[in-house]
Amino acid sequence: MRRLATIFGGSGFIGRHLVPRLARLEYDIRIITRHPDDALPLTTQGRVGQIVPRRADLRSDDAVAAAVAESTLVVNLIGILAEKKSGDFNRVQGELPGRIGRAAARAGAGRVVHVSAIGADPGSESAYARSKAAGEAALREAFPAATILRPSIIFGPEDQFFNRFAAMAQMLPFMPVICGGTRFQPVYVGDVADAIAAASQRPDAAGRTYELGGPRVVSFRELMGYVLEVTGRRRRLVELPDGLVRLQARLGEHLPSPPLTRDQLAQLRRDNVVGEAAAGFAELGISPTAMEAVVPSYLARFRPGGGKRRSFPY
Repeated sequence: MRRLATIFGGSGFIGRHLVPRLARLEYDIRIITRHPDDALPLTTQGRVGQIVPRRADLRSDDAVAAAVAESTLVVNLIGILAEKKSGDFNRVQGELPGRIGRAAARAGAGRVVHVSAIGADPGSESAYARSKAAGEAALREAFPAATILRPSIIFGPEDQFFNRFAAMAQMLPFMPVICGGTRFQPVYVGDVADAIAAASQRPDAAGRTYELGGPRVVSFRELMGYVLEVTGRRRRLVELPDGLVRLQARLGEHLPSPPLTRDQLAQLRRDNVVGEAAAGFAELGISPTAMEAVVPSYLARFRPGGGKRRSFPY
């Protein structure tokens, strides 16, 4: 019987690692994306015709239903870090998971896997975290057997965390530290993709929530120090006053791509680590990868000289 996996947001950061894994599991793959051309390189990760990008209007119940038609597995990777216009968090992260869950249930899909985030909380100060919690609840109501994965900050070659701060270390005479004591548990994107693949196969994953974190819990200040160490930059770590950071965030929100928003600042005030009683990688049979094994390879380009070794004539 044909096994079809529909991946919403499959051309993004996690999707680029997930698609080849599902292809190796012999799924035919339908990638739902706003820009199908961006997903064309992924079509080479399987046999001819196995991986097909498709555009869909995610505001339309009918379009989402057509996207998941005949699917045995549905994966939702869609999420945003900041709103471009008011209400985006609720539309994208609060309402869409329920719409996908209802469509998957009507289509008779056997499994739904949804990527949320550690910190999803209906009572959070952060609209991002509240919308993540709302999306989980809407999905659970529509598709009770869905598997929900909550990663900490995700690292990998195209990440928006280590690459951003390495670029700042390259340009600034000091390294700014915001909420330096907040703890994180960075998780490798390949491990998150493995967790999605495992959740799609394991009967015991149905209806469960897993929190995904790497082997180490580190503070924001320690992460900034690590970026400086890996990039070979000698910079002073400077803890920015809370009032100054709030002002910068408020002003920065008017930029097309804000470096920091007030909502993100609210998130930074809360630890982002796996809960003590939470199921995680161990329950999925996965051993997480240390950031030290991956991050230096892709931050080498930020080292003085672009990370290139000098060559000496013999």
